[in-house]
Amino acid sequence: MPFLLQQEPLPLPGCLLVLHEPLPGSFFQSGLEDMGSGNGTAVTEFVLLGFSGFGPLRGPLFWGVLCIYLVTLLGNSLIILLTLADRALHLPMYFFLRHFSTVEILYTTTVVPRMLADLLASCPTISPASCFTQLYFFALFGIAECCLLTAMAYDRYAAICRPLHYTTLMNQEACVSMAGASYLMGIITGTTHSLFIFTLPFRGANTIHHFLCDILPVLRLASASTFWGEVGNLAVTIAFILTPFLLIVASYACILATLLGVTTSQGRRKVFSTCSSHLFVVILFFGTGTVAYMRPWAGSSQDTDQILALFYTVVTPVFNPFVYTLRNKEVTGAMRRLVKRYLWSP
Repeated sequence: MPFLLQQEPLPLPGCLLVLHEPLPGSFFQSGLEDMGSGNGTAVTEFVLLGFSGFGPLRGPLFWGVLCIYLVTLLGNSLIILLTLADRALHLPMYFFLRHFSTVEILYTTTVVPRMLADLLASCPTISPASCFTQLYFFALFGIAECCLLTAMAYDRYAAICRPLHYTTLMNQEACVSMAGASYLMGIITGTTHSLFIFTLPFRGANTIHHFLCDILPVLRLASASTFWGEVGNLAVTIAFILTPFLLIVASYACILATLLGVTTSQGRRKVFSTCSSHLFVVILFFGTGTVAYMRPWAGSSQDTDQILALFYTVVTPVFNPFVYTLRNKEVTGAMRRLVKRYLWSP
C-alpha cells in the first residue's frame, strides 16, 4: 500500500475551495489580488491537501506524530537543561548543541501543532497571513540549523586538527558570533523568501499539495511567472544547504586525515566518539534536505516531497536527543550527576 495516493488528491469531505475578494488595506492585498488585469478573483484561504489521501490512517498518524513531537520536546529540553546546569558541559561543543536543540524545538513547533490540528480537521485551511508566518519561520529555523551544524563541524575540526589553537579559535566571542550569524542567515533567508512569494498574485487555485506552507508548494500556486522564485530557492539551497554540507565534508576530511595519523586504537576511538554523534545528525538532516530541495522541479513528485518533509520535520529532530545522550559519555555523566543532585540527595 503506497504511503500517499499517487492520483491527484481531492479535498476532504465538506472542504470547498474558498475564493473571495481581498479585504481593502490588507497586508497581503498586493500579492493576492489580480495584479494589473483587475478581472481575477483573489485567494483568501489555502486548502492543505497533504493528508487528504490518508483516510482512516489519519487517526493513527495523529497519535504517532503527537508522541514523536512530545519526545522531541522533552529530549531537546533535557539537553538544554543539562548543558546549562552542568559546568562540565560549558564547552563550545555543547554551547552549539544547546542552540541546535533550541532551534530543533522551534523548527518542529512551526510545523507539528498545525499538522496535528489539520489531521483532526474536516477541511484543513490556512489563511495567507498564517501561511506567510509558517513559511517565514520554517525557512528561518531550517537555515539556522544548517549553519549551526556547520559551526559544530568547525568546532570538531579545531579541537582535533588544531588542538594547540583551539582555545583561541573557539573562544566565547567566536562561539557567540557564529551562533548569531546562524540566526541572522535564517532571518535574512526567511524574510526575503516570504516577502517575494507573497507579493506574487494568487488567483483561482488555492489547494496546496502539502501539509505545510513550504516554498515550492506555495510557488506552484502563483498566477505570475515564478522563474525568479525558483532561482532564489536554488540559490538559497546552494548557499545554505549544499555549501554548509561541503564545508562539513571538508572538515571531516581533515579530521579523517588526522585520525589516520593517530597510532593507537584507543586514540582513534576517542576521536571517532567525539564526531560520530554530530556526523549522524548531519547525514540525516542534510541527506533529506538536499534530496528535497536539489531535485529538478519538473521531475519532482508531490508525494515524495511530502514523505521527505514528514521525515525532516518530524522524524529527524527526535533523533537528536538520543544520539547526543546515549552515545555521549559526557552528557550521560551530566545526566547522572543531575539526577543524583536533585532526586537522590537527602
